[in-house]
Amino acid sequence: MGASGGKDRTDHALERLVFFSDAVFAIAITLLVIEIRVPHLPKGSPDRAFLAELANLIPSFAGYIISFAVIGMFWMGHHRAFALAGRYSGRILGWNMALLGVIAFMPFATALFAQNLNQHVPSVFYCATMLAAGLLNMAVVRIVTGPPMVDPEADPAIVRYARGRSLSVVIGALTAVILAFFIPAYAQIGLATIGLWRRLLVERPADSPLA
Repeated sequence: MGASGGKDRTDHALERLVFFSDAVFAIAITLLVIEIRVPHLPKGSPDRAFLAELANLIPSFAGYIISFAVIGMFWMGHHRAFALAGRYSGRILGWNMALLGVIAFMPFATALFAQNLNQHVPSVFYCATMLAAGLLNMAVVRIVTGPPMVDPEADPAIVRYARGRSLSVVIGALTAVILAFFIPAYAQIGLATIGLWRRLLVERPADSPLA
């Protein structure tokens, strides 16, 4: 990452921001599994008792898988955007911290949702958390891929792609919120539409080196 003084210098402020962000994403994605409580059964319990307890944890397993994928998706978008940055700007700090705050909150929202499937308030709360993350992520991406942060040599097509992906996340999360409000059982279908919105809104550059 080049600093304003030349490409042979390291922009330490930008590096520290990226390293700190990566650490928060890693911790948040790890905390998801901590919310899955290990069953405590008396010693010598029959196999069917263990199977029953594991079956009861299926909603938690599903919530873990979904939120692992969602947080991973946000990290990839964050990585994609900052790969286009050439220098640090103080404008990004508050927005990035707000995004990380929501990311770190996701394990709680996931646990609430997984333990109360098809319930109105937990479903809306979970999807609204995703929407908040999506909106903050879009703001971060737009700041990072615009002046003065964006690398002057960044491919405009890849910049448009990164911005388009962030918008698709917001639309998909908004779809999930609407579904959760009216039909909680189908809330996750809204999040599943993110890939569809991405295909409709953006075209990936054929020579893009980014994930």
